[in-house]
Amino acid sequence: MTVRCHWVNNSPIYIDYHDNEWSKPQYDSIKLFEQLCLEIQQAGLSWITVLKKRENYRKAFYYFDPVKVAKMTAQDINILMSDAGLVRHRQKLQAIVKNAQAYLLMEKCGENFSDFIWSFVNHTPYIRDVKTKDEIPITTSTALLMSDALKKRGFAFIGEKICYAFMQATGLVNDHLNDCISKYK
Repeated sequence: MTVRCHWVNNSPIYIDYHDNEWSKPQYDSIKLFEQLCLEIQQAGLSWITVLKKRENYRKAFYYFDPVKVAKMTAQDINILMSDAGLVRHRQKLQAIVKNAQAYLLMEKCGENFSDFIWSFVNHTPYIRDVKTKDEIPITTSTALLMSDALKKRGFAFIGEKICYAFMQATGLVNDHLNDCISKYK
């Protein structure tokens, strides 16, 4: 019997995400930016909801090209609010635009987004010893530091729980259960 983490259901898209993306170290700045934006969309919802809409987000937000997203206007957001392919939450959608602007400001100031993100774990994935799902935290002091640092750089809708989920998703932290097939994959 194949063992996966407790949160994975039988949906093929969820299984594929778990087995091939979740907790795999990601170093590409644009992909990190995309994942951060999607984690913000997930706040208060289940990840599968956003995962099913991910392609719609990619199309609506220029495949998370910060230069193009940063130029989006209030009128663009108004149009997206009628798009059933997205989570229609104005503040979350506006946060993507604001965060693209903050991302570009970081670049302008000479900060590489990937280096910045990975600095929170000293550029080394943290592999947690996880025997049961009850041992997995929903946040950590590192996630709080990341949240605070992103807010100082102008990012919006970016709490410590969102940051921890982002850290898990992008492989800064490996919280796969020890007996999960993807723990060391």
